[in-house]
Amino acid sequence: MVLYTSPFPNSFLSVLHSFSWGLIFPCYWLADRLVASFVPTTYEKRQRADDPCYFHALCIIITTPIYLALLVASLPFALIGFLLWSPLQSARRPYIYSRLEDKNHANGATLLTEWKAAGNGKSFCFGSANVCLLPDSLARFNNVFNTQARAKEIGRRIRNGASRPQIKIYIDSPTNTSISAASFSSLVSPQGGDSTNRTVNTGIKRTTSMEYKGDNSGSNNSEDSREDKGGAAEPNEGEENTCIVRINGEDNGHMSDTETDTVNGQAHASGPAEPSLEGDAELSKTPNHKQKEGDSGSLDSYSASRESLVKVRVGDGTVDQSTVNNKLLYKASIMKKTSVRKKKHTDETFDHEICAFFPANLDFLCLQEVFDKRAAEKLKEQLHHYFEYIVYDVGVYSCHSCCSFKFVNSGLLFASRYPVMDAAYHCYPNGRGTDSLASKGALFLKVQVGSTPQDQRIVGYISCTHLQAIAGDTTVRCEQLDMLQDWLSEFRKSTSSSSTANPEELVAFDVICGDLNFDNCSSEDKLEQQHSLFTHYKDPCRIGPGEDKPWAIGTLLDPEGLYDEEVCTPDNLQKVLESEEGRKGYLVYPTSKNHSSSQKGRKASLKGNGRRIDYMLYTEEGLYLEWKVEVEEFSFITQLAGLTDHLPVAMRLMVSTGEDDP
Repeated sequence: MVLYTSPFPNSFLSVLHSFSWGLIFPCYWLADRLVASFVPTTYEKRQRADDPCYFHALCIIITTPIYLALLVASLPFALIGFLLWSPLQSARRPYIYSRLEDKNHANGATLLTEWKAAGNGKSFCFGSANVCLLPDSLARFNNVFNTQARAKEIGRRIRNGASRPQIKIYIDSPTNTSISAASFSSLVSPQGGDSTNRTVNTGIKRTTSMEYKGDNSGSNNSEDSREDKGGAAEPNEGEENTCIVRINGEDNGHMSDTETDTVNGQAHASGPAEPSLEGDAELSKTPNHKQKEGDSGSLDSYSASRESLVKVRVGDGTVDQSTVNNKLLYKASIMKKTSVRKKKHTDETFDHEICAFFPANLDFLCLQEVFDKRAAEKLKEQLHHYFEYIVYDVGVYSCHSCCSFKFVNSGLLFASRYPVMDAAYHCYPNGRGTDSLASKGALFLKVQVGSTPQDQRIVGYISCTHLQAIAGDTTVRCEQLDMLQDWLSEFRKSTSSSSTANPEELVAFDVICGDLNFDNCSSEDKLEQQHSLFTHYKDPCRIGPGEDKPWAIGTLLDPEGLYDEEVCTPDNLQKVLESEEGRKGYLVYPTSKNHSSSQKGRKASLKGNGRRIDYMLYTEEGLYLEWKVEVEEFSFITQLAGLTDHLPVAMRLMVSTGEDDP
């Protein structure tokens, strides 16, 4: 299958499309700004309440007639542009595949080593998020604004979180088997390393370890200092550098000399990264981009919260060991002061946590609601600093291959550190209401993640989707789930080059990510909860239809509270969601006749921990029979606090080959 790197098959159509859109854009932009000026967010309302001069109201009175006059003047040009633009969509391709050409531009992807499956298991990390990048006037109905600036900041935060050092933290205490709150939920196994270093249950292993895999995960989080790593040697496949800090009940968190000596003598503890000023002027307009003390949203900041990192890199010569010891002692003091969360459900086979960062070494990212084209370009540019392969601008426009006119695309975006082999998109034909104006559908991808010593390709399948959002459209969503399964089955058959007699490919995983717009606790969503999709795919957060695991929380935030001081930074939102009362105040819960629609301050006992509508599913069906797939970690992520009304989720899968695995 050929991957489409441009939206049109030839340059003439591309130029004609650009010309037609150039005629439409002024009218589109003016209409967007005009509507946006009359739909204030709660943050803007608070600002205006403190404005005794009513300056903003005066600006609206002055600018509204100007916007209207310019809008009317641009309408004839927009009409001509539309008459050119609409028929061109029949020749438009359903997605754009972008591969990073300049490898020095990326931090993590260029140092990714291929998995050879020679006796060691391999972990793969998947992330999913609804980022609400609609045109600014429409985004304001979800109480978010400044779409272009948010797109840039979302991309920066994601890549900063994913490219940080990989860390494991355990508590060594005779009375406490909990995970430290400073663990970032990074309890993950090394990529390509010795399988004996794999994560074990915290109830068994009680040592605090910080594992940084050299430059494999992108040691630098700032573009400004990329030149500094030019002379660093690439680590060999499986090479590990581990800083170990042991904290126990007897020594009050202080390390002995023998413990600090466990750090490799060739390790170099780098100083704090220079703070990035990228986009500061643009982002200063919005409250959710301010770097407050303790804000862990950006790792470029000196004060990256209680979860500040200790970076270790392999150097060419020895360094002063006291520098390393000082860094480790500083980290130990942080963990000593940090409150810990007990792992209440010790029977769970994998780690689960609410964390302030995207997981280290994030391999695949599925995003929804990237509807705005300019925002998609800004987001893609930021993500390319970490992900080498991106599929974006997914969907169809106009009446092409759909039952109704489509004004915007599907909003799906996929980013990967591994090469994409095949991709396919299908539009749901049964959209209703306002959802029918977007080409919501499903994006199917096949990626190559390695090869065997016998030169057999190791591949994985990932599906990204966004279902009907309107409440009460249960039958529509069930029909879309049916189509999702059928399309995925067809995609796997059409892209498979293997047979039982001649297995040219080994399938390592099959994962579905997306915003499904129903939860597993609402009585109104019973049909979706009992869908056959959940018999073929496993949901790590689910016990059964209508019942989630006790640690699972909702992923839909109450829009009215997005800019409250208690939740406007990643650290604050993390702390709030760790408590039941905090979740009641800031998460959307299933609707009930006994409660009002307001979420703030709700005290009554509610079913579940909020509406969990963002899913990550995996299956063991259709994979290579001799391998085993299991969940290592599931995370609810607060790093995009104030930037979207959804909580991102992440899942790490371990693919065990069965050879020499413990």
